[in-house]
Amino acid sequence: MDQPTTYTASTFREPEEESVTLARVTGETGGDLVLRRVGAHYEIYSNGVFLMDTRDGTSEREMVRASLAALPAGRSRSRVLIGGLGVGFSAREALEHPQVAVVDVVELEPHVIAWHDGELGEAADYVHQDPRCRVVNADIVAWLEKASSAANPVRYDAICLDTDNGPDWTVVESNNRLYEAAGLDRLTRLLAPGGVLAFWSANAVPDFEESLRGRFASVEVIEVLVANGVPDTVYLVREPR
Repeated sequence: MDQPTTYTASTFREPEEESVTLARVTGETGGDLVLRRVGAHYEIYSNGVFLMDTRDGTSEREMVRASLAALPAGRSRSRVLIGGLGVGFSAREALEHPQVAVVDVVELEPHVIAWHDGELGEAADYVHQDPRCRVVNADIVAWLEKASSAANPVRYDAICLDTDNGPDWTVVESNNRLYEAAGLDRLTRLLAPGGVLAFWSANAVPDFEESLRGRFASVEVIEVLVANGVPDTVYLVREPR
């Protein structure tokens, strides 16, 4: 299967934009993790693979916005779980909604968290400094396994996964488990009644959509146009069967 072109960073750059490497560290998976400033924007790479930048963020924000809009009418003091801090757009969108009381963010890379104390933090207005936001440095798969196995697990009104580049394009191999049956079961156990589960993807994944339709009574597929390449896709699901 050809890789989607949505995440080819050079397609977004203006010819005159200067690229400056701000940090190059060893990530939790053992490879290079790089933060670059390109013109007025920031880019993050893992082992040479482009992960994300600060140029847009429309689809990441839409994932959260649509999730909160789909909650039952009158729902207040909502709890939101976000898988992946990244450049902070998903967390920032959640915090902009007054009905949100808690935003828990699980991020694998401690260096990414630390970068939000510096220049990168400007992109999402230093989300981690908001008292409603708690950033946990952990592997999302392991964190979900532990959280869902608790006797009385904390349940979330919205769970939004912006992990790697989607179900069929994971940078961290173990993240494939998020999209398998056991992973979906764990996520479902952490949903509050009437809660919404959302997945971000750099492209449509028909097999994953089919799997979701077999497990949830309500499945909405949202396509978000991007400047170059195929549309980003958000899968929004409710009502576990």
